[in-house]
Amino acid sequence: MTPLAALNHLLNFAAPAAALAVLLVLGCHLFMRNIAKTHDWVVPIAINFGVGCLALGVGLLLLGRDGRMLTYAALVLACASSQWLLLRAWRG
Repeated sequence: MTPLAALNHLLNFAAPAAALAVLLVLGCHLFMRNIAKTHDWVVPIAINFGVGCLALGVGLLLLGRDGRMLTYAALVLACASSQWLLLRAWRG
């Protein structure tokens, strides 16, 4: 595999995590303005992206293939949980 092909595979592997991280933070800023206005954009996107890539990597290791629906469900659950923790939403 050439380095360009390897980079393409890596970017396609991380693309769902990046899209979910951006959309999650954007949606939070649009729909939860009173909670989200104290937070920056870059840090939550980076944290959610990291958590999402970790969830995708664990899914790849456990299931042996990329793109399984169980892995994507774990991605959504992991990113939603990290966003919930970032916003300290348990306080109400």
